[in-house]
Amino acid sequence: MNEYISVLKKYVVFSGRAGRREYWMFFLFNLIAIIILAIIDRLVWGDKNMSVLGSLYSLAVLLPSLGVAFRRLHDTNRSGWWILISLIPIIGTIVLIVLLALRGDKGNNKYGPEPKAVPSASPAQA
Repeated sequence: MNEYISVLKKYVVFSGRAGRREYWMFFLFNLIAIIILAIIDRLVWGDKNMSVLGSLYSLAVLLPSLGVAFRRLHDTNRSGWWILISLIPIIGTIVLIVLLALRGDKGNNKYGPEPKAVPSASPAQA
């Protein structure tokens, strides 16, 4: 749940890096929320195929979803624009999923420090 909240706090941050756990936990919570909202929509609207709540939720988390995907791609030392590969039917989506699932670079890369890196204590603080 902390990963979900941290992504929402970085609402439109497209710079920096995001670890695999942060990205996939955000994805999982979004998936669960959309399923629950689809069930509620179905109960409220019946067979009218209206998904008002699901659509509103998806719109609300669009920018955070793009931001965390960009940061996740940055963690693998790729430009966030790689997200556009998903526009290629089927193959593009599979390639994007693989890129999002890859292990991130160890240490710093051109997009910033490693997300898991814990700042080491300087001798003055010890």
